[in-house]
Amino acid sequence: MQLRDYTKEFKYNWQLAAPVILGMLGHTLVSFVDNIMVGQIGTAELAAVSLGNSFMFIAMSVGIGFSTAITPLIAEADSAKDFIKGKSSFKHGLFLCTVLGLLLFLLVFFAKPLMYLMKQPVEVVELAIPYLDLVAVSLIPLIIFQGFKQFSDGLSMTRYPMYATIVANIVNVVLNYLLIFGKFGFPELGIVGAAYGTLISRIIMVLHLWYLLKGKDKSKAYVTQIKLLVLDKLMLKKLLNLGAPSAMQMFFEVAIFTSAIWLSGLLGKNPQAANQIALNLSSMTFMVAMGLSVASMIRVGNQKGLKAYFELRRIAFSLFLMGLLFATFFAIIFFLFHKELPMIYVDFNDTKNLVDNTEVVTIASKLLIAAAIFQISDSIQVLVLGALRGLQDVKIPTLITFISYWLIGFPLSWFLGKEDAYGSFGIWLGLLAGLTTAAILLYIRFNYLTKKLILSNTNNL
Repeated sequence: MQLRDYTKEFKYNWQLAAPVILGMLGHTLVSFVDNIMVGQIGTAELAAVSLGNSFMFIAMSVGIGFSTAITPLIAEADSAKDFIKGKSSFKHGLFLCTVLGLLLFLLVFFAKPLMYLMKQPVEVVELAIPYLDLVAVSLIPLIIFQGFKQFSDGLSMTRYPMYATIVANIVNVVLNYLLIFGKFGFPELGIVGAAYGTLISRIIMVLHLWYLLKGKDKSKAYVTQIKLLVLDKLMLKKLLNLGAPSAMQMFFEVAIFTSAIWLSGLLGKNPQAANQIALNLSSMTFMVAMGLSVASMIRVGNQKGLKAYFELRRIAFSLFLMGLLFATFFAIIFFLFHKELPMIYVDFNDTKNLVDNTEVVTIASKLLIAAAIFQISDSIQVLVLGALRGLQDVKIPTLITFISYWLIGFPLSWFLGKEDAYGSFGIWLGLLAGLTTAAILLYIRFNYLTKKLILSNTNNL
């Protein structure tokens, strides 16, 4: 095959991926704005938001990971023009997302005392608990939104979740400004104000997406007259079999990054704040890879429904190539501006906190060098994972992610991240090792499966 056979798919890949990327970047941009606003109050507050969100990220990873089971089933049903199967997949997926949202809220709400057992700075924990009380509630509308989003993505209607996210993000930024700093007569609530902004914006987000989908011919019949409590055990079982491993895949990856927050907390509030800055910047570039991963899941799911396995492999490789090009570009940006980017997050005019702010920026600039290197590994692993979900292959990839992140990545982060070793930089070296291992093993898995499908299809002709 020639290079043009892959690059000619870039335009359609981008049409699918761009709205997903913009929607996800919207989420991350709000987090970016949150961090800048909270960072103006002090480094302890920034570390508190980081600690509180670490619990949220773990819960969100389970919910979002589970919801991805809906997309390949909808994509396969859509390409096969099977409405009944598609509506059943969506309805059961939405039911399970709603139940999961409630369970995750309860889990996070009652897990708060763990913060004291984790040897985190006491001042940070006391700030984080009231923040987490409110943000935990927002898990319910967020996971329900994910059910609608993954359904919409499966129908290749990736723009509408983006629109809903943009509206919610604007609401969030405005409410944050009003409630964190107490502007225009609103109460000055500090980081609790940021939590109120998150909760209200997520409720608006799910309602807006439902309204948009209800108004479109392609999706109206799916999202109206949903008999949510009339359930089929076989479809529930199918979604659980796909969703549970997908949830664990995302959990293993997010948990390794969350462990980096906790490990950096053992080093003190400034390393923890620096870790939050590097993590926030990395997560923005990761959204591009995530968007392409969703496009990979949709397109592979479509080709699976058509049983066009040779095309499936070619299209998947076109997406892998796109991801690699973007990742290389971001790696160069991080490397060139590793000293300048962290400065956005702190106020150097604040003489009271100048020593703390200087230390935070110094640590964060070193972490961005590691982040620059793992852009490529992170991009490849999430893109291949998306393609494997499109194939509805989830069990072996789950094992691969567990081995990569928890048998290789975490032990290295723990060992190299001690104060008498490499500190914060050592933690991120462990992350790099885990992501690189995952990228290699997942690619081997995809290569094996697609060659096997092509061979099997050829033999049956």
